[in-house]
Amino acid sequence: MHQQSRRQALKYLAASGVGASFVISGTKSSGQVIGANDRVRVAVAGINGRGQVHMRVYGGLKNVEIAYLIDPDSRLFASRRAAVKQQTGFTPKCVQDVREALEDRSLDAVSIAAPNHWHALMTIWSCQAGKDVYVEKPCSHNIVEGQRMVAAAQRYDRIVQHGTQWRSDPKWRDYTADIRSGKYGKLQTANIQIFRPRKSIGIRASTAPPRELDYDLWVGPAPMNPYRTNLVHYQWHWIWDYGNGELGNLGSHEFEMVRWALPEGAAPQSVVSIGGRFGYDDQGQTPNSQLTAFDFGETKLVCQQRGLDYDSPIRMAIGFQTDAGLVQGGKFYPRGKQTGESIANAPADGLPENNGVRHFQNFIDCVRSRKKEDLASDVLDGHQTAVLAHLGNTSYRLGQEVPFAKSPEGLADNQLAAESWEAMQRHLVTLGDVDLSRGRYRLGPTLRFDAATETFVDNAAANALRSRPDRARFELPEIPS
Repeated sequence: MHQQSRRQALKYLAASGVGASFVISGTKSSGQVIGANDRVRVAVAGINGRGQVHMRVYGGLKNVEIAYLIDPDSRLFASRRAAVKQQTGFTPKCVQDVREALEDRSLDAVSIAAPNHWHALMTIWSCQAGKDVYVEKPCSHNIVEGQRMVAAAQRYDRIVQHGTQWRSDPKWRDYTADIRSGKYGKLQTANIQIFRPRKSIGIRASTAPPRELDYDLWVGPAPMNPYRTNLVHYQWHWIWDYGNGELGNLGSHEFEMVRWALPEGAAPQSVVSIGGRFGYDDQGQTPNSQLTAFDFGETKLVCQQRGLDYDSPIRMAIGFQTDAGLVQGGKFYPRGKQTGESIANAPADGLPENNGVRHFQNFIDCVRSRKKEDLASDVLDGHQTAVLAHLGNTSYRLGQEVPFAKSPEGLADNQLAAESWEAMQRHLVTLGDVDLSRGRYRLGPTLRFDAATETFVDNAAANALRSRPDRARFELPEIPS
């Protein structure tokens, strides 16, 4: 072993099943300040979908070099390499395994746009290797992963930015700060709407993966399932072993904004989630229609997710109901009035503008300055936001199929949630062709949550979903205190 190169040693450790617990030694002294004129060298991990946005944005930032492109699917390398070279003049190195890039002492940061099930392990390995990290939403695939990510960023003193780009929008900062301050009254209920058409992923037989795709590496820390063409590259979002459904996908953006507007220190105390996968039969597992209600004590949160309205544009919106009226769509509607008062400089609903360029620039600025406090959304923010998605999905996954005639009792004391349930049923009849007299939906249990320990109260089944079994060679590392 002492005669082998470091790369050979890493490959040996990975093959022997102890690679994930192996701490990659740091490549730069912790806390090193990079000069304003020094080039920041970044590796982009996951280059099929969102990763292409990472490539374009970093390619347009001053003194940033895309040094590596990382993806288990080597079929992507030629076109992505050419795109980076055309934009920047630099030719990135393409590798399938993130650990190969982490060996490079001159690499400063890893930008993770890989599937959700890889977010935690890539982040932790990168922190152990002395690299800073930008990790896409949701921060983690489960609660324990998020806890380890927070611990790794602290233990190895790394800059870790969470990819909820609204955090860097000054309009959203002011808007939510005003709501938290009580400018429009005391916040009572926040109402999230995620209306995003999601078509069937179909039914595909398992087959051998393409030879250019290292499918074992793609699966990584998740359970191994047979390869299907409707799993890789994008449809993994709707499979529990790899994705977190729409609640963890687009929901992450809006959960983070609601957390900004909630009273300081507010924490979830309970959750209930209902819904189903309606309108088609396919191999997807996550709901395409879901209603989730959170209790934060004096404040409530309702999240409505619908995926069947194919003829309507995407709608991502948040309404804030206070004791004085309603804040929605950039207007304040005083209680009892139908006409809203425009809020100056209010943010627009929808996805972040310009692909979140400000957010990436904020990350690079913090890589240079080493000032974690300047991060727009650090890993702890990301973790606490992801916890909300995990709570809703845990209730849903533990639910039972019941007839629509059975009303969800967990919504009875939440007027907005009850009204949203009625609206969802009308939506399913109109757009999902659901026969409510015969149809069934999944009714999740109301779960109590201890936010201090991030555990479910007296529910072993729910606590079992806080993590997942390790897969050999991709174990989630323990982080020393």
